[in-house]
Order: sequence, then structure tokens, then C-alpha cells
Amino acid sequence: MIKYAVRYLKNTYYPLDVPETLKIEDGQMVLVRTEKGEEALKAFIVNSEVDKLWEDNKNKPEPLKVIRTLSQRDLQTLDDIKKEEVESFFKCKALVEKHKLSMNLVQCRITFDRRKITFYYTAPERVDFRELLKDLTQVFTRVRIDLRHIGVRDETSILEGAGVCGRPFCCCGFLKKFATINVKLAKDQGMPIAPGKISGTCGRLLCCLTYEYSNYIDAAKGMPPVGSSVMTPDGLGKVCYLQFLNGTVAVKTEDGKIKEFAKGDIEMVDADVNVEIDLPVMNTYSDENDNIDIKQLEDDKNSSTGNI
Repeated sequence: MIKYAVRYLKNTYYPLDVPETLKIEDGQMVLVRTEKGEEALKAFIVNSEVDKLWEDNKNKPEPLKVIRTLSQRDLQTLDDIKKEEVESFFKCKALVEKHKLSMNLVQCRITFDRRKITFYYTAPERVDFRELLKDLTQVFTRVRIDLRHIGVRDETSILEGAGVCGRPFCCCGFLKKFATINVKLAKDQGMPIAPGKISGTCGRLLCCLTYEYSNYIDAAKGMPPVGSSVMTPDGLGKVCYLQFLNGTVAVKTEDGKIKEFAKGDIEMVDADVNVEIDLPVMNTYSDENDNIDIKQLEDDKNSSTGNI
């Protein structure tokens, strides 16, 4: 039975292996042994429902071994380490600029035992940081230095933040793996094909375009194409645009009025309807929209490395 867990890499919950002699309270800071070294994390009580799901899940993360709970002195040490991380970040950044390397430093992390320091960075291409590493070994002595290349999606997932929907980024919440995303997904969902509407903070297409796609495809079944001639309760007309999620179709009738109808209340007809419609922006695809190549928003080798 799993009683406690912690949030670790990319906010993934890891079960804790707690010694029987150790008592832990909900929200208490504990020292755990990870593959990166000793790290201080906050423990949470696992409810019975989550415990049952974990027991039935063959792909659940391996439990992390708890060394001890953090004392008041340990908490002060943790505060000191956080300050060191900020100082170390800017020291490394200055060296990157000195060597004129094409790399964007993202974050610095130091393990609680101070045996390892990791610098995360993004780069458009492979970086030769051998000279940088020599300088870093002179600045940070008696510690293992790890320069880790990550993708722009990985960068956003570790820095965290809120999306255009107002909720925390999916990539630093429940989404653990990045699926391949292309512009066609946005077009099929009736999204405005403009960078500001379909891209996230990472500069790539919104992750939600992928896992919401099947819902839009199901909702689109039985809907007539934009521009097709249809018979409505108010007479003949042409389809102007589609409202997938509420199952309605906007039709411009022969009297020039635009009205929304339930998709079950209209029927496609083979007739030449004398109605002109303006194709809505959301159904228009252009690679030159906003003077930005929309294809640049799609995934490439620098989008995600999973190297966190």
C-alpha cells in the first residue's frame, strides 16, 4: 500500500518508499534519493482511490527512497541552495556569452547534497561547449557538472505558467509525453490559422490541438461542408460556418439573413442557391498569415528532447 508521494520531474507524482520507523505528515519536506542525487521534495498523502489506480498500473514510476524528513537546519540549507542556483545561473550565462555560444540557458538546479549541478539549455543546433565546460569546472569545483540540452516544449514544461485558457500549462500538469502536432489539426477544428491563436508560450502549436482532435472529428460527423447548399426550416441557403461543439450550422438564406440551425434540422441539396458568402477566417489557411511561416509552429528536432 502506497501512503505518500512527491511531485518530481515535470510534476509527475512518484510514490515514496518510507522506512517503517519514519513518520511523515502531509505537506512535510523530505529528503529522497533520486537518480540525480539527494533532493528535497514535499510529501503528499495518497488517497485510497489513487493508491488502487497505482497498484493496477504496470507503468507507474519507481518509488523514491526517503532518507529522512527535513529539519529546520535542512530547510535553511534548502533556501541557501535556491540562492546558489540563481547565482550559478548568471555565472554560467556570463560564460556562455563570453564564448559566444548559440545556446539559451533555461534553468540551473543543484542537488541537496551539492554533488551535482545541472544547467538546462535550448539551442537551434548542436553546441560545442568543451571550452565552456573547462571554465565551469574552474568556477564550480568539487561538483559534477551536467549541461543538458532540452527542447522548447521541455523548457516551458519546467518553467511552468498559465496558458491562454487561464489554466496551468498542460505540459507541466497531466501531459507527460508530447505528441506530434501539425497545422491540419487546427484547420480541421475550425481554429483561426494565426500564430497568436494556435501556438503556446513555447512557440509551437498548442498541445490541446492533439488530444481534443477526436472530439471535434466526432462532432463534425453529419455536418455539411462550408459553402454547400442546404435546405433549412427557413428555406434554401448556403453554409457560412460550423459550430462543432454545440452541433449547429450557420446558414445564409436567400433573404440575406444568417441563422444557426441544429445539424439535424438541415439537409444538403443539389441546387444552385443564389447566395454569396464570405469564407470565415477560421476556415482560411495561409502560410503567410501575420508574416510568419505557420509551418515553423510545427514540431521539429528542437521541440522536445525528453532530456529533463
